[in-house]
Amino acid sequence: MKRRNTPSKEAVLDLLVNTGKAMSRDAIEQKLEVEIDRATIYRVLNRFCEDGMVHKIVAEDGKQYFAVCTKCDNKQIPDNHFHFRCKNCETIECLPEAVHFSLPNGYNVESVNCVLTGICKDCS
Repeated sequence: MKRRNTPSKEAVLDLLVNTGKAMSRDAIEQKLEVEIDRATIYRVLNRFCEDGMVHKIVAEDGKQYFAVCTKCDNKQIPDNHFHFRCKNCETIECLPEAVHFSLPNGYNVESVNCVLTGICKDCS
């Protein structure tokens, strides 16, 4: 189903694309140059997740971060990849490394959430 494009959707998507990193809802709200309320930002982000344009990362700080799906950008990042959360600039970036792990027999993994935390290369 084709969804209607709105100025709110365009503003949020442009910010995520231009930033190139995952951002929390509050960071998105602070950086937007147009006035959009919190509920609309969440609604837009969740719609993007449903449509496969954005993926959600839940970090150990409990916040949800949203990033443009880089595989849609032809960057060949695997579905199960590492994320790096910078404690300084409060962003998360997708790292191009696949997550490798082993499990005992009988376990079936449906999704992976691997977040490394520290200071990113831009802030070091």
